[in-house]
Amino acid sequence: MAETNKILAILDNYLHDNPDEIAKEIAAEFRRRRIEKNLTREQVAEKSGVAVSNIVRFEQKGLISLKNLIGIAMALEYTSEIRHIFSQQKYDTMEELQEIKRNMNKKKAYKR
Repeated sequence: MAETNKILAILDNYLHDNPDEIAKEIAAEFRRRRIEKNLTREQVAEKSGVAVSNIVRFEQKGLISLKNLIGIAMALEYTSEIRHIFSQQKYDTMEELQEIKRNMNKKKAYKR
């Protein structure tokens, strides 16, 4: 199962080859979840403190600030998912894993 997840993660990198595409997919998923919860944009704006115009722009163009994304994620009860976005280490090779382990307690990166 772990091997399958790793293969899917690698394939995912090739399927989403640009930030705009990923942003639009995230926006589409947000809209889908908002509608599933039967929430209007105005209700999400009220719960999150994010302006309706920012929610509209996000749903239509995938554009939003990180702070506003966190706000709407919290409004839809996706706090844990947004909080843990970079919590898992990602690597493709054993060499990369070894480098990650060597650098785990560093506070700063340096040029090689």
